[in-house]
Formats: sequence, structure tokens, C-alpha cells
Amino acid sequence: MTQLPLLLVNARGAAARNATTGLVALTLMAGAMQLAFAGQDKTDGVVYVESNIGTPNGNSVLAFRRGANGELKPLSGSPFATRGRGIFDSSLKLGPFDADQLIVTNADKTLLFAVNGGSNTVAVFKIHPDGSLSHVDGSPFPSGGVNPVSVGVSRDTLVVVNKAMDPQQSVTSLPNYTSFHFTPDGRIDALQLSSVPVDVNNSPSQALVSPNQRILFGADFLGGLLQSFEIGATGALTQNTPQPLPQAAFEGSSAPRLPLGLTAHPNRPVLYVGLVTVNKLAVYTYDGSGHLSYVRSVDVSGSAPCWVRTNADGSRLYSSNTGDSSITVYDTTDPLLPKEIQKLKLNGEGSAFQLELDPRGDYLYVVTQRASATTPIGQGNTLHALKVHPDGKLAEAGPALQLTLPAGTRPQGLATF
Repeated sequence: MTQLPLLLVNARGAAARNATTGLVALTLMAGAMQLAFAGQDKTDGVVYVESNIGTPNGNSVLAFRRGANGELKPLSGSPFATRGRGIFDSSLKLGPFDADQLIVTNADKTLLFAVNGGSNTVAVFKIHPDGSLSHVDGSPFPSGGVNPVSVGVSRDTLVVVNKAMDPQQSVTSLPNYTSFHFTPDGRIDALQLSSVPVDVNNSPSQALVSPNQRILFGADFLGGLLQSFEIGATGALTQNTPQPLPQAAFEGSSAPRLPLGLTAHPNRPVLYVGLVTVNKLAVYTYDGSGHLSYVRSVDVSGSAPCWVRTNADGSRLYSSNTGDSSITVYDTTDPLLPKEIQKLKLNGEGSAFQLELDPRGDYLYVVTQRASATTPIGQGNTLHALKVHPDGKLAEAGPALQLTLPAGTRPQGLATF
């Protein structure tokens, strides 16, 4: 918010005259500010979704105004082109090309970062007071690898996960976790701070920054590994030993050990991991360097829990279950022992993917995809608004919003403002 200058009176004899002059000046400035703000398109907030359109320069960020009742309406100017290409996947297979945090904002909600997974760049937008977006100078910027799928922000450091699995590209490089410095106005420096490669076809899927901004967590989905890194003062990444998923969580099952969604407790050193193939949620603690210690796993009644989020105080946790398009709610009053209190089946077509709470925690937004041939063409790509009740349980706030996208498009990624 603009700060109005204080008028200092230094001469006693001129105090009254200066005070009167100052009052007039302040009144004029306040009037000008009111006129300026009156011309702006005010909003209760905005929900952003990446279209992920896989044609040259076809990718974009869709923006929807949030009403006080959770209702969503397209924001003026939307969609905002990312100047790049998303991922076109006609296979309708779940897993290999999925990711989280395809779009994120910085802590001040002044910048939005979005991956162009098919053209190996990251778009950076300035977020205006009405929620509209405009590119910062130089955007989009090279991602430091092939097929960027996730971004995380730690102060002035941007971490990019390059999956290196785009079916439309000839991929010869390894997947990696790469960090860059970015300026206050959002420009990403060309020089990489660090780049840590992982094995071919490991399919890394997320760049989760811890609440204290000092640790990066990642899930190598097809590699069956959890990654953790210290984020140094300069933004360089120091990798800890990758950790396989615990055998105890897979007792009695021959299912592959595949981690996907990650979220961290906001106040405690606890990490939650979606175990997709066995319908479980794993609980870990971590130390100051990011080393993980497995605590337990709890059953999830939904099918294929993929992505997870906590609320602001860490008392509730939500998982998006792609297999049956449901959302599970957990009581995490005891952070190390999540207790399921609700499973909500989403209305309509499509499979549940990424989810995000609005800044006040009043609504949970979920994007779905047409991820199955049984879903009619032209349906399934939707955005749901779920009302969060005082006990943390959910209810659909209204009909899902159908996203009008070209056939074969699978929208991914959510951010709120």
C-alpha cells in the first residue's frame, strides 16, 4: 500500500500555516488514491490454473476471480500466454507426466512462476492488484534442463525440477533439480546456482520448499525415491542421500513403491508423502539438514492419493485421490498420526489432480483432467470449488467450472492469490 508522507513542522512560528498546507496536501493525495483504486477491478482473490496446452506458444495461465461464496468467473484478460508450450499427452495414462507446483507465487504474491514443460522454459509474471498478469522483462527464461514440471521459491532462489520425459522432445539429458537467483522484479539470472542430476527415467515431480525456506524436498516418482537438499545462503543445493520408500509401508503388497505428492507441516518438521500404489499416506520427520526419518503410514480410503496440502495451522490435511476422483480430509491435530475424517467424491467427470487452499482457507480448489478414455471427449477438465467448514470438512460450493481447452490437453497446476 502507498505510504502517505508525514509533514514535519520545524519552525514554531510557521506551524499552523504548515499544518493547514499539509492537511490540504493529504486530502488531495487521498482523493487521488481513491480515484485510482476506483478504476481498478477489485477482487476477493484469484485462482490460477496452467492450461498445459501442448502446441507451440499455446501454453497459458487461466485466471478466475474468486467470489465471496467461492464462485469462479474468468478474469479480464485471461488466459495469459506463457510464450511457450505445455505437454501434449494423448496416452491418457496416469503417472509418468504428472507433477505438482507447475505454477507458484512468491511469498509476497507479487510474482507468479509457470513452467513451459514442452519448450524448456519458465515464464515469470508480475501479479497486478486486480490479479491480472504481465510478463517480466526477458520472460520466459531457460529452465536449466529438459521438460520443467515444477518450481519452488525460497526467498530469492527459484528451484526448477526438469523431468526429462517430454514425449514430444528428443531427450538426451538427465532429469535434474536446478536452482537460480531471481531479482526483486522477477528476472531469472542466466547463471545456474547449482544443478543436481538424477537417474534417467526417475521422473522427479515436485520442488517442495520447507516452511523455513532452508530445505528442498523432491519425489522421484518412477525411481521410488525421496530427495532432500539443503538450500544454502547463496541458493546452491546440497543433496542428501536419496531415500527409498520404507518396506514397512508396502507389507503384503507387490505394488511398485512410487511416491508422488509432498507437503510439509507449517509449524513442525514433518513431511507427508502420498503413496499412490497402496493408498496410503506416509509420515516422516526431518532434521535441520533435511534428513528424513520414517514414522508411519496411514490408510487412505480414496484410490491413488497423489497430491497433498495442509491448512495454515497444520490441523487439517487434504489429499487428492486420482483413482476415484475424491478428496480425503485428515485431522492432523497430532501431526504424526493423521486421522481420516471425510472422503468427498467430486461431482461430474474427470480425475482429481492438484489442489490448493485460498489464502484465508475458506475454499479448497481442485483441478481435474480427462485422464481416462471412459470420460467423454470435451469433458473432465474442470475446476472445483469446495467450501471448507469450521471442522475442516468439505462440500461442493456449486457446479464445477468446465475448462474450455483443445482435445488432448491435460491442465495441471494451481495457485491462489
